[in-house]
Amino acid sequence: MEILSFKISGKMAHFKKYYANNTAFSFSIPPRTTLMGMVAAAMGWPKDSYYEDLASENIQFAIRVLNPLKKSFHRLNLLSIKSTGDMAKNWSSDFRGEGGRIQTPFEIVSAWDIAKGDVAYQVFIKASDQGKEVYQTIKTHFLRKEPVYNMTLGTANFTARLSDVKMFGEKEIEKKSSEGYILMNSAIPVNMVEDLKFDKEEYDNYNFIEEDMLPADFIANGNREVRKMNRLLFSITPHPLRVKLNVPFFILKDNNDDLNIQFMDE
Repeated sequence: MEILSFKISGKMAHFKKYYANNTAFSFSIPPRTTLMGMVAAAMGWPKDSYYEDLASENIQFAIRVLNPLKKSFHRLNLLSIKSTGDMAKNWSSDFRGEGGRIQTPFEIVSAWDIAKGDVAYQVFIKASDQGKEVYQTIKTHFLRKEPVYNMTLGTANFTARLSDVKMFGEKEIEKKSSEGYILMNSAIPVNMVEDLKFDKEEYDNYNFIEEDMLPADFIANGNREVRKMNRLLFSITPHPLRVKLNVPFFILKDNNDDLNIQFMDE
């Protein structure tokens, strides 16, 4: 077994909640579908061509928050488009600003102190038996650290940096079961959690636990209809969750530290 890991960071992020209509709410962590897009951008794959190759049956993703996050609303001064006009006859058109402006709410994910910190995540990738060929292609490309297209944290204007690409091999991975509480560093599917423990002396660390339903897979290449969702429990700080799981988890030996992770696709 191998697990590929990389870090992605930037000043701001926005992962639009697909069910938002006239306001743009954001997830705190990138959904699995967004992680697929990040990988595809680095690989240089055409738009809508990778949904089947990176489906959860083939490739599994895990994610860890590296810096404390916060969300805030801002107003975008967008053009109010009610009529396209007839550009062939005259230059009058709402696209030229003649329809005025409209203030649109927009939710942004940032570090607690945006002047000093970045939005940063660590992403882990592994393959099932049928996804090994795609995984090998991704691994070879990522280890060269040469993204074909610019990687972003959601929208195109929130550019991101790729760093710390590394491999965890057989000797650095342990799959383990535990009947007691463990410290989990990554987001976890809710159905894998038997119990979540809060220690009174650490209450400050548990004010930042979120549970959310995030899109996981699309139906097919070229079809962006969601066919699967992931209900995840996670912290928006680097502080791990103390949980009791009903399934095995992965221990990654990272220098002198051990990371306990679980994949969102399991």
